[in-house]
Amino acid sequence: MKVVLLEDVKGQGKKGDVVNVAEGHARNFLLPRKLAVEATPVKLREISQQKAASERQRSQELEKAKEMGTSIEGLKVTLKAKVGEGGKLFGAIGNKDVAEGLLEQHGLNIDKKKIILKDPIKTLGEHEIVVKLHSTVQANILVSVEAISV
Repeated sequence: MKVVLLEDVKGQGKKGDVVNVAEGHARNFLLPRKLAVEATPVKLREISQQKAASERQRSQELEKAKEMGTSIEGLKVTLKAKVGEGGKLFGAIGNKDVAEGLLEQHGLNIDKKKIILKDPIKTLGEHEIVVKLHSTVQANILVSVEAISV
């Protein structure tokens, strides 16, 4: 019996796959648990339309990420922090601070989880930071840390 999987099923396939299974397995396990539906021509056409729509959405997200990546590549964000002796910061500058700086200075609302810092910034000067906008799109920005006179 041919069925279309609605969920990933171990040993059978992934969501959206059309698989051939034993009729008893389909009627007693897959269909009652709503893991699959019978593969009718209407259902197959519906699944192909859903796959096409999700593929279009993924390509639009990638294009949007590429556009944003080219627009923010090389941007400079200036952050101010209190400094102690020897140019060391009180505390550290994290990805949240960089995201807030991007929003305030350039009007770019970028999720702090997309800003990749190996370690929090604890010194004055310029630091290059990677912003991962998509699984395949990255951009480098420059963060300049300046001292606040106390």
